[in-house]
Amino acid sequence: MQFKMIHENYNVMDLDRSLAFYEKALGLREIRRKTAPDGSFIIVYIGNEQSAFELELTWLRDHPEPYDIGEEEFHLAFRTDDYAAAHALHEQMGCICFENPAMGIYFIQDPDRYWLEIIPTR
Repeated sequence: MQFKMIHENYNVMDLDRSLAFYEKALGLREIRRKTAPDGSFIIVYIGNEQSAFELELTWLRDHPEPYDIGEEEFHLAFRTDDYAAAHALHEQMGCICFENPAMGIYFIQDPDRYWLEIIPTR
């Protein structure tokens, strides 16, 4: 028996804001979406040509308050071929939330406070 990871889900408060963030910060674009007939939810899958893995962003109409994501100890990691340019972009965006120079990595935070690790190609 084999399993292949295909996507991870993040629930978001403002879908348009999240889509804009992920496109600017990480180059992820909408692949497909599903909208509930009654408008109660919208699911958007985003990704890029670097990987078949997708991030699922879910907006729920009846969830008016920010999501409680606990101590924010989980994250999704991204490897970049231009670490300096990525760091400069994320610094300009003001989304860097933690840096670990000893390990040569840093983390950015999306509009809903999810952490995303940025790792250089080594």
